[in-house]
Amino acid sequence: MKYYIYVLQSAIDKHFYVGYTTDIPRRIKEHQLRKVFSTKNRLPFELVYWEGCLNQTDALLREKYLKSSWGKRYIKNRIKNYLTG
Repeated sequence: MKYYIYVLQSAIDKHFYVGYTTDIPRRIKEHQLRKVFSTKNRLPFELVYWEGCLNQTDALLREKYLKSSWGKRYIKNRIKNYLTG
């Protein structure tokens, strides 16, 4: 099984949400249908970044890193062209 770390950006406040899943389309649909408590008031979201991992442990560690201040900087640098238009 493969695991994916994904980053969504809220159209309302422009902040990021980082999560992990085994099925990105299903998980994004859950976000958009307000089934995820932590994001239901910040809709709509757009998928702006994702990565794949071969095991759950690596995915969880990567998710934790991307939620840190260093990880947030990494994401902003990684999608710099997207953010500036």
